[in-house]
Amino acid sequence: MAGKGKVIIDKENHELDEGETIVMPAEVPHAVEATNKFKMFLIMVK
Repeated sequence: MAGKGKVIIDKENHELDEGETIVMPAEVPHAVEATNKFKMFLIMVK
């Protein structure tokens, strides 16, 4: 990820900074929110 963002997974907030990654479990409600302009790379494996 380049920039800053927030990922909400099952109502729990996770702040992400540049270079950080996160793994989400399948079939759990989630959202991504930009706190600053950012780019992200998403890989989905099911």
